[in-house]
Amino acid sequence: MLEDFISGKRALFSEGVHTELRAQENRNRRISLVQGNLTGNQRTQSAGVCARVYQNGVYGFSSMAECTGQAAEAVLRAATQNAAFMDRHVGRGKGSLEPIPQREIPLNREMQDTQQKRYIEFAKEVDAYITQKYPGLSSRSVMALEDSMEKRICTSDGCSGHICSPRSYLYVFMNTETTSGVPIELFEVMGGAGIFGENFTDPALLYPKLDGLYEKLMKKREGVYAEAGLKTVVLGGILPGMLAHEAVGHTVEADLVLGGSVAGPALHKQVASGLVSMVDFAHTAFGKTAPLPVYLDDEGTPAQDAVLIKEGVLTGYMNSRESAQHFGMQPAGNARAFGFSDEPLIRMRNTAVLPGKDKLEDIIASVEDGYYLTDTNNGQADTTGEFMFGVCMGYEIKKGKLGRAILDTTISGVAFEMLKTVDMVSDTVVWASSGMCGKKQPMPVGMGGPALRCKVMIGGR
Repeated sequence: MLEDFISGKRALFSEGVHTELRAQENRNRRISLVQGNLTGNQRTQSAGVCARVYQNGVYGFSSMAECTGQAAEAVLRAATQNAAFMDRHVGRGKGSLEPIPQREIPLNREMQDTQQKRYIEFAKEVDAYITQKYPGLSSRSVMALEDSMEKRICTSDGCSGHICSPRSYLYVFMNTETTSGVPIELFEVMGGAGIFGENFTDPALLYPKLDGLYEKLMKKREGVYAEAGLKTVVLGGILPGMLAHEAVGHTVEADLVLGGSVAGPALHKQVASGLVSMVDFAHTAFGKTAPLPVYLDDEGTPAQDAVLIKEGVLTGYMNSRESAQHFGMQPAGNARAFGFSDEPLIRMRNTAVLPGKDKLEDIIASVEDGYYLTDTNNGQADTTGEFMFGVCMGYEIKKGKLGRAILDTTISGVAFEMLKTVDMVSDTVVWASSGMCGKKQPMPVGMGGPALRCKVMIGGR
C-alpha cells in the first residue's frame, strides 16, 4: 500500500490557487500461454508523485518517479513556479475555479499482490481442459492478467482521498477453419473489478463459458457472409456499449466538444430515438456496483453520474472542473490520469445505454429479414460520430427466427443518425470492462448497454 507522505504537505500549497498533489502506483501482471507453452511472463510496476497548480486559466505541472516527502515538496515547488511562469506569459486572466466542498474520500478497498505462479497455474488448468475436451482446434491461447492503480490525492480546493482500482481477467482464444479453409477465431473474456484471487478461485467455474465459446466457434465454422447494405439489425452483446463509448462518448467529452466535435451544436437537441438514454456512471449502476467504480477523480471532484442523453435529447457533457465552469455545468469526476507522470484528462468511466422494456426474444421475433450481431473485436469512431466496428459473431434473422451464423463483417454509420432509428430496447444490460481507452493516455473503462433494434450499414464478402 502507498504510504501517506503527501497530506502533511498542505502547508506548502500557495494561497489563492488550486493545487493538486498525487502519489500513485500502477501495477501490471500478465502471463500468456500459446498451445500450452508459456510465451509471456510479465510483472511490472511504476510509482511516483506529481503536482498540478491552476492559476488564472493555466496549469503548471511537475512529476518525479519517487515516493517520498522530499519528492512531493520538489514537484510542488516546480508546479507552482511553472504555473506562475505560464500566467505571466500567457495571461488568460480567468480567475479561480469554482470551489468544491472539502472532505475526505475513504479508502475503497485494500490492495493485495498475487504471486506470479498463481496466474500460470490457473491458466494451465484452463488450457488443459480445452486440450482434453476440444483437441480438434487449430490453435488456442490463454492469457491471465491483473492491472491496478492506487492513488493518494490531496487538494487545496476539493476532496482528498485514497483510492484503489484493481481489475483482473482471463482471455481465452480458440481458432479453427471454416469448411472452405478460411481461418476463424473467437475469444471470451472473463473477470472484472478486483484482484485475480477474488475473481478466479476455481477453473471449473469457467468451463460452461469455455463450452459456450467452442459451440459458437463451431456455428461460425459453418457460417456465411452477410449481405451488404442498410439492414435492420439487433445489436446485442457488447456492441451497444461499444457504440456508447466510441461513437457517442468521445463526442461528448468537453475537451473534444471545445475542439469541434459534433456534440457542440447538438446540446439540448434530439440526437436519438426517444427510447434511448445514456449515462456515464461513476460507481453505482442499476443498484449494483459499476464494473469499474470511480469514487474520486484526480482533480478532487467526488464522482457522480453524468447524464449524457435523456429520452433522445443530448443533455450534457463529461467535464473537468475547468470545462464545467466554461459550459455552466457541474463537474462529475471525469478528470482522470493513467500514470503518476500524466495530467488528468476528461475520460469516461462506465458509459452505458439505459435498458428499455422489451424482451430480447421479442425483438428478434419482430425482425423479418436482418441480423443479430453479438460480438465485436475492434471499433473506431471520430468526433463527427462516424463509426466502424468489426463484428466477429452474429446470426441471420429470417422471419423472426435465428438462422445461420455469419462470418466476420463490419457495421458503420453516424451515431446520432443511427440512434434515431432505434425502435426497440431490451430490458437487460450487458457490460464489458477489460479494455483500455486510448485517448492520449490509456485508461481502464467500462461500457455497456441493452440490445437495440435499429438500421445500420453492414458489410458483405
